[in-house]
Amino acid sequence: MNFGITSDQEAMLGHVRALLDDVCDMAYVAKCDETRTPPREAFDAMARNGWLGLIAPEEYGGAGGSPTDLALLLEETGNHFEELGLWLFRNFTYGCYAVLKHGTDEQKRRIVPGVVKGELSFAFGLTEPDSGSDAAALRTRAVADGSDFVINGRKQFTSGMDIADYVLLALRTSDQGKKQLGISTFIVDTKLPGIEVRKIPTLGQHAIGTTEVTFNDVRVPATALLGQLDKGWAICEDTLRYERLCLSAARIGAARRAFELALDYAKTRTQFGKPIGSFQVTQHKFADMKVMLDTSQTMIRRYAWLMENGKAERADTAVIKYYIAESYKTISDVCLQIFGGYGYCMEYPMQRFFRDSRLATIGGGTSEIQKNIIAATLGL
Repeated sequence: MNFGITSDQEAMLGHVRALLDDVCDMAYVAKCDETRTPPREAFDAMARNGWLGLIAPEEYGGAGGSPTDLALLLEETGNHFEELGLWLFRNFTYGCYAVLKHGTDEQKRRIVPGVVKGELSFAFGLTEPDSGSDAAALRTRAVADGSDFVINGRKQFTSGMDIADYVLLALRTSDQGKKQLGISTFIVDTKLPGIEVRKIPTLGQHAIGTTEVTFNDVRVPATALLGQLDKGWAICEDTLRYERLCLSAARIGAARRAFELALDYAKTRTQFGKPIGSFQVTQHKFADMKVMLDTSQTMIRRYAWLMENGKAERADTAVIKYYIAESYKTISDVCLQIFGGYGYCMEYPMQRFFRDSRLATIGGGTSEIQKNIIAATLGL
């Protein structure tokens, strides 16, 4: 019995696990990683079985699920394939949550049902070449022109842009006041003229990866604006809070799979006449990782509860992002060490966890920025 999980949620996990065991096994994951191919078949299977509608209200074809439901789904998905979990999270966060909370009725009707069915996929464009950790210093601009807006500039690390139908963009629409003011969010069709997408080769995340996007006089209608003009920074912060739940759940699921693989290996790999798991130095490594996994899972459940009850504060968001990102990175590193030379070989899966986990402490807000936020909330 999982702590704090209802019988309905246990049943949900069982269905998701059985589906992913069938459509997203380790051989499939390895193929996607090696060929740098998005897990489209697994994504479509999740859509056909209704899981992309988990958090959408019933009126849009969804199940009306809670943040806890979403965390459980993404943890199990991440346990099978982290990048599939990250693909799903972008749709849950930007195509569903953001539109439902901040969109017009027309935007909700036009977009959410397509996301629920898996017919529409989303990306998020915030980071730019000169604004990473200082995200609010963005300069890509949307200028009003009649009843339209014209977008010019460049976004960096817009993950999944090349397979997305829409991108939620944070754009500069005014230069008055603090840099956080004058930012607006737009839902932009990725196939519009003037959008150029370049895939960025990266250490990990090979199946979907990330992109650089250039906008040259891209014309969008005023109806593309999400929320109020010049007040988009609050929407960015809101969706990032939701993102942190999703990312953390998917990543701790992946960390758990790395742990499970290493544990099986330690029980069967013999050296000096006995399994390497019988040596105390190895046992202590697993004990440390077990504590990190259990702590991380408890933190995710707590954070989901805080979100459900409107109590999640900025510090809570930073704490969960920091701890789980660092735990995932550490666990993947230790598990590779347990595998020894085989962990370093590309034909074994541990190298993928090691490569993919390295992004956790960088993307979506670095660990250093999270510690700054935590310290600031303590009055330091």
